Amino acid sequence: MTHRVQIEYCTRCRWLPRAAWLAQELLTTFETELTELSLKPGTGGVFVVRVDDEVVWDRREQGFPEPTAVKRLVRDRVAPGKSLGHSDG
Repeated sequence: MTHRVQIEYCTRCRWLPRAAWLAQELLTTFETELTELSLKPGTGGVFVVRVDDEVVWDRREQGFPEPTAVKRLVRDRVAPGKSLGHSDG
C-alpha cells in the first residue's frame, strides 16, 4: 500500500518553514510507510494536512498542530500498529 501526505500552507503567512519542519518530522517517523510527501503552496491562511487526500488536520478548525498529534493521526492511517516511541502519549 502506498501512502501520500500533503501539507498545504499559506505562502502569504510565511508558513513554509513550519510546513517543512512538520514534513521532516513525518518523513523521519514514517520513512518506510510513505511513498510521497508534498508541500502545496496556498493562500488565505491555509494550513491543512492530508493523508491519501483525506484531511486529517485543518488549522481553521483545530489551530496549529503539535507534531505528535499529527504523527498519531498519520500513524492511524498508514501504520496502525506502529509505536511512536516517546511521543506516543
